[in-house]
Amino acid sequence: MIGDVSRDATPGSFVMVLGKEGTPFGWGLWNPKSRMPLRVVSHSLEPLEDQAFFENAIRRAAKLRREMLKLDGETDSYRAIHGDADFMPGIVADKFADVLSVEITNLAAWQRLPQWLPLLHESFDTKRVVVGVDADLARIEGIPQRGGVESDNVRTVKIREHGIRYEVDFSAGHKTGFFCDQRDNRKKFGALAEGRTVLDLCCYTGGFGVSAALAGASDVTGVDLDETAVAMAKRNANLNSARVKFTHADAFTWARTMIENGRTWDLVIADPPKFIHGREDETGVAKYADLNKLALQLVAPEGLFVTCSCSGMLGAGDFEQIVVTAAHRRNKRLQMFDRTAAGPDHPTLSNYPESRYLKVLWSRVI
Repeated sequence: MIGDVSRDATPGSFVMVLGKEGTPFGWGLWNPKSRMPLRVVSHSLEPLEDQAFFENAIRRAAKLRREMLKLDGETDSYRAIHGDADFMPGIVADKFADVLSVEITNLAAWQRLPQWLPLLHESFDTKRVVVGVDADLARIEGIPQRGGVESDNVRTVKIREHGIRYEVDFSAGHKTGFFCDQRDNRKKFGALAEGRTVLDLCCYTGGFGVSAALAGASDVTGVDLDETAVAMAKRNANLNSARVKFTHADAFTWARTMIENGRTWDLVIADPPKFIHGREDETGVAKYADLNKLALQLVAPEGLFVTCSCSGMLGAGDFEQIVVTAAHRRNKRLQMFDRTAAGPDHPTLSNYPESRYLKVLWSRVI
């Protein structure tokens, strides 16, 4: 749909966008090398100034988290900048105590990070920064290998969340190092765990399992294929003096073994990594179906089942249908009592539904 482009529009430029009749349409970021050459950030018809626009976006993002949601009262770690949903395409930033963990995904954000960083530190009360750039995206976007903001010499930091302590390892963690999006869901999960046996499939660094143990679960087991994540999960359990049995294993294979052994748990959660990476990813859909089929068989009669998907390309309705089909094929029925998503520090824009990526379905299995 892109027609003429003025000669002074260089990769990373903040540009005025005109409609096909030549009338103002809005403002965006331009990079002809990108898979998404034009990223519209505003539909304002008034003149906008590059630096002022993004500085205002940073301040607005901080106001939402710190003044409106008052997140500092319950945690020292949360999503500070949520990309397009905060009108800042190409940057995701999480606050972990005094460390700002930044993930850059386009050239324009990489170019501007040196300007943005002082205000980000001031707005979110951080002092150190860790910067990550995906190598494949860097190649596509034309992000240079050298230059820009360099990470501070920080490997780990300890954070707090609803009274629970976690250690974030930036050298080994996925994405920005820790999944802040599940914060409220971890608390809700713990509230269900008292007196129950708990299974945390795809436990990553142990957030759900540790929350359950501290809430009074009678027994907690966590399983993950990532050996480094399991080691971190054990450290998180030790940080909180929580009794959790962590196992390094493939969740699919391990679950099949447990089914053969007749094992069940009162409360089971399946929180896998993103399985779907494109709109026609049938393999990813099959993985969700298989994991839920297996996990449901590990739930004790009238036990509780929590299942998650963080694949933005999988709609909430489609995910629910996968789970329901898996249950019905095992002649089970789900008494669904809640549907949740990412925490409020992960907002969604009304004209960008893909930013609502996390789906969590809560059920009793009958």
